[in-house]
Amino acid sequence: MRTVSGPTDHVVVVGAGLSGLAAALHLLGAGRRVTVVERDAGPGGRAGRLELGGYRMDTGPTVLTMPHLAEEAFAAVGDSLYRRVELIPLHPAYRALFADGSRLDVHTDGEAMEAEVRRFAGGREAEGYRRLRHWLERLYRAQMRRFIDTNFDSPFQLLHPDLARLAALGGFGRLDPRIGRFLSDPRLRRVFSFQSLYAGVAPARALAAYAVIAYMDTVAGVWFPKGGMHALPRAMADAAADAGARLCWSAEVTRLEHTAGRVRAVRLASGERIACDVLVLTADLPVAHRLLGRAPRRPVALRHSPSAVVLHAGTDRTWPELAHHTLSFGGAWERTFDELTRRGRLMTDPSLLITRPTTHDPSLAPEGRHLHYVLAPCPNTTTGPSADAWHRLGPRYRDSLLAELERRGLDGFGASLDRELLVTPVDWTAQGHAAGTPFSLSHTFAQTGPFRPRNLVRDYDNVVLAGCGTTPGVGVPTVLVSGKLAAARVTGPRPPRAARRPRAAVPAVSAGGSP
Repeated sequence: MRTVSGPTDHVVVVGAGLSGLAAALHLLGAGRRVTVVERDAGPGGRAGRLELGGYRMDTGPTVLTMPHLAEEAFAAVGDSLYRRVELIPLHPAYRALFADGSRLDVHTDGEAMEAEVRRFAGGREAEGYRRLRHWLERLYRAQMRRFIDTNFDSPFQLLHPDLARLAALGGFGRLDPRIGRFLSDPRLRRVFSFQSLYAGVAPARALAAYAVIAYMDTVAGVWFPKGGMHALPRAMADAAADAGARLCWSAEVTRLEHTAGRVRAVRLASGERIACDVLVLTADLPVAHRLLGRAPRRPVALRHSPSAVVLHAGTDRTWPELAHHTLSFGGAWERTFDELTRRGRLMTDPSLLITRPTTHDPSLAPEGRHLHYVLAPCPNTTTGPSADAWHRLGPRYRDSLLAELERRGLDGFGASLDRELLVTPVDWTAQGHAAGTPFSLSHTFAQTGPFRPRNLVRDYDNVVLAGCGTTPGVGVPTVLVSGKLAAARVTGPRPPRAARRPRAAVPAVSAGGSP
């Protein structure tokens, strides 16, 4: 594995999102001095927090899977995720509501899910689920260490017995037909294939290998951090500070000082100069490339995932048919993905994710109130309406979304609104997300594994990238892995766990401020 060259004593990490904080913790555990600079007033990045009228809203992901990947980062400094954050396992992980009025509770416990599938679709489908679960477990084992949790220096690294195992499992076929080998009920097939949208590819076109995301969602377990998803980056920042990191909030990097192929320092908007031996950049690729002065050449232009409209709704009531996470499927399926990824149109029969975090933490809303998060996928601004067009589209789409929710049984949703916030591609664009999408680059074959933008930067000897735009990709688990992989580019192979000691604690400071 290639690593950065030269001294690595002091590492500056730009961005205090999940990838930057994971990188910082792994670097601290390896004995490096770490400074984290973040343009916002606190940690989180995409996993931020907004307070509105007594409601505490997560501004990014709402689903936590694979918490052991976060625990690895805490353990690097002798700390523990489970000491700092209360994780609540969700049963069911999801509730799926279908256009025909049927309902399925998605359990990650095998026996409970098999019984639910038998109730929902009969014994033959229950047997198919049992075989599907076994296949998903094997698929995960074939991929995780060799193709996800690894730094690629060359496509030739793919030439490994695990590649043959993945091929034998059908990982290079198409996702939807592969799921169809186990399940014939189209409703069940949706439950185990919709996750490909996280990767920015329709199930009919996605590699079957991306069923590994369904493994994370439907087998490995889904958790809710008490306090909301933002509790995770907040705890990671606290652990980093206790382990010796300097944390600089409201500290926007405006330029880099570099000579002879090395970044020597970052310059903040405040005028402060922070010297560094190594730079870890976790900003979106366009921002990172602007700071570095160039974008690498690629034979094919980068393609971005679909975007999303999110309605944050504080309400004076809730609806008993909603679980913590509810998938409300429209009747259309293939047409929906065609609209999102090819035709650039808003979904005419939308499938929605509705999250109700106050199910397990009422303190996120004022007493007697409820918080709902409604996510509707939409085209990104390259394939669909431009960011400017969303100034006009946004209010109309909000009204149509409320009407759709009421048509699907959430009677009085609009009248129940106490506080609301609508987020559209114009807002994602304003935050610096390319193509107006928070989901970054899609996981086409040409943007996966060794073909995804690499985390070592050509022409710079001491710059590493982390985040969803680089390896291994999009999603909370993979972003946490990206931080670990970035740290490994600095430290090389890690010493045995017993040989590592956390650094002494140093109080966090604001840029230019005092402890």
